[in-house]
Amino acid sequence: MTFWIIAVAVLWGVGTGLLIPRAAYRLSVTPEEPWRKTCPAGHPFTGIGDGWLGRARCADGDRFGPRTSTVATVMVVVCALLGAATGARPELLVWLLLAPSAVLLATVDIAVHRLPDVVTLPLAASALIGLGGVALLPGADGSWKTALLGSLTLGACYFVLFWINPGGFGFGDVKLAPALGAVLGWYGWEILLIGTFAAFLFGALYGVGLMLARRADRKTAIPFGPFLITGGFVGVLLGALA
Repeated sequence: MTFWIIAVAVLWGVGTGLLIPRAAYRLSVTPEEPWRKTCPAGHPFTGIGDGWLGRARCADGDRFGPRTSTVATVMVVVCALLGAATGARPELLVWLLLAPSAVLLATVDIAVHRLPDVVTLPLAASALIGLGGVALLPGADGSWKTALLGSLTLGACYFVLFWINPGGFGFGDVKLAPALGAVLGWYGWEILLIGTFAAFLFGALYGVGLMLARRADRKTAIPFGPFLITGGFVGVLLGALA
């Protein structure tokens, strides 16, 4: 059974990973700019979902955006690990549905230091609604009440951090916090703390590494979203395995 679950998860990772680069390219703009409507060669996007779904190739066949092979590989690894850790429990469906949006956010944040509201806000709603649904199913291993409280708590804590130091903590991170609080809170407060701590640890290690390599100083801004998402991913894996 576990083999087939991982196999399905991998197929999902491949399929969604191929679609992320186009969306990432369109969303990777500064807050003052509208979402991109054309490829680098000027061809308008067409297709499913007003052109948001599709391969990152223009009409001439040229590729654009983040490297598709890299994004697809990340998605495959993420989905395979989620499948292996969670197994046949119903919350796996929620983790797999949320994974593409999480990888998309990390990709955009790396590119332009931005976490678009058009992804972060639906992500939080999807997490809470999805977990609320699977909590009603047999075999679910988590608490929707703690997920809701975790979402509210982490969102409030991150807002306080932003209020104290807006220059070091982006408001996009605050908007991402409710989704992370929900998925981590599903497995309890201990996992919520572990996932949050892991995020800050990864971010700190990355910053120190950049300074040791003389590629940044204490005032250099780094995209924190990928580390928040990675910490959440680690927490989910630990919670699923516990």
